[in-house]
Amino acid sequence: MNLARWVERNGRRFAGHPAVAAGDRVHADWPAFARRVAAIAAGFGREFGLVPGDRVAIVMDNRPEYLEVMFASWHAGLVAVPVNARLHRAEIAYILDQSGASVAVTDQAHADDVGAAVAEVATAQTSVIAPGPDWDRLGQGALIDLVERRADDPAWLFYTSGTTGRPKGATLSHRNLMMMSLSYFADIDPVSPTDSVLHAAPISHGSGLYGLPHVARGATSVIPASGGADADEIAGLLQRWPGMSFFAAPTMVHRLAGASSIVEADLANLKTIIYGGAPMYLADLEVALQVFGPRLAQIYGQGESPMTITALSKADHIDDGQPRHRDRLQSVGLARTDVQVRVVDPDGRPVPVDEIGEIVVRGDVVMSGYWNQPQATAEAIRDGWLRTGDVGSFDRHGFLTLRDRSKDLIISGGMNIYPREIEETLLRHPGVEAVSVVGRPDPEWGESVVAFVVASPGDAAPPVDELDRVCLDHIARYKRPKQYRFVDSLPTNNYGKVVKRELRELLADEPPS
Repeated sequence: MNLARWVERNGRRFAGHPAVAAGDRVHADWPAFARRVAAIAAGFGREFGLVPGDRVAIVMDNRPEYLEVMFASWHAGLVAVPVNARLHRAEIAYILDQSGASVAVTDQAHADDVGAAVAEVATAQTSVIAPGPDWDRLGQGALIDLVERRADDPAWLFYTSGTTGRPKGATLSHRNLMMMSLSYFADIDPVSPTDSVLHAAPISHGSGLYGLPHVARGATSVIPASGGADADEIAGLLQRWPGMSFFAAPTMVHRLAGASSIVEADLANLKTIIYGGAPMYLADLEVALQVFGPRLAQIYGQGESPMTITALSKADHIDDGQPRHRDRLQSVGLARTDVQVRVVDPDGRPVPVDEIGEIVVRGDVVMSGYWNQPQATAEAIRDGWLRTGDVGSFDRHGFLTLRDRSKDLIISGGMNIYPREIEETLLRHPGVEAVSVVGRPDPEWGESVVAFVVASPGDAAPPVDELDRVCLDHIARYKRPKQYRFVDSLPTNNYGKVVKRELRELLADEPPS
């Protein structure tokens, strides 16, 4: 089993049909894309001596070459390691080292950071800039046949931070990603070769996963020139590419629904907007439904169970007159076809309907474990069930509602932010005695990061610009607190643990700024 077989098959079947587009321009049709993938796969072995099972890191913004790297890696039997391009170079270096990546492919915008990261890592041989002369040379020469892989062989290391602040690589096999794609067809949408998928969100995360079912069926992958969710650009691309679907964080959906260019656009070519990754406020969802019509589908999943735990289908978004319709809009839908989902108590026993507990899931889509982290794997997967760390409840009809996110995760602009990582960074400043980071509801970003800081004894509060500098020196810019609150002490329980609930309540009682 090898996911790259989709590309090989489409190259024989869909001559002249666009495989990848850069904006409104065709980058490659299916035969050209298939040849390019096979040539780059050969180059990985010829230029770098890579063998099946070796890892290739991808650190770049959305661009056509991203898909070339990913599928060429699989064609050669390698493991793709997509890395959030917005990370700090120290964070990139950690992922390169932890994954044991041999080569990092990047773009010009991130070449300096990736080059510096590669220099720090013993396993990494080099970085390659795409597009560029080295990348062109990699794809020149004889092609190689697709390398077969076992179903359980790793295909994608999906790095997702944990409560320790250190990223963990969810090991996604070819089987995991195959089941994810088949489940998409079963529960979300059929896909045809005349359809398209727009990568308006990072390919390194949700958009890349949601793109796989479309590659499987021969649809066109469209990379916007902006590399993101620009409303004017999307309105124009909708006139060019039929049957368009795309993944968007709720904040992106909210922005697009309020953009005049979208409101005034002809949406006939818009097929589906899949949203997820953060809470969708009911008021925002109702506005989006007015603008986009019955084209919205919600998916709840994690990197450890990619794109697949529950779904609220397009049909579920339509008001059918049921008295609990608005309640269902606030749920994350029904369990997906290929998984079992339970809500359990601390001992792992299922709880009754409407009772709250931890959400657990099992099925062939669930990761095999965290890359080279057996203890973290044992904690996450128990008796075959993935412990999501999320808290929720089922209603009597099987709709799951998320009640809270454990591990104090903050989701801002669709990006996961883990407070402990920021806390440990701020504690590097000698003027910080203690710190606690929480999320504050934000109408634009979903949540914003707020740090409660206790100054070191006898010291004045550290200057905000110094705290910002500590963050910028060690973590990605988007994780930096939007606000610092200086306090005399942090609320703690009898065990000395900070009670973050009280900090959130303090913020909730304040008028919006």
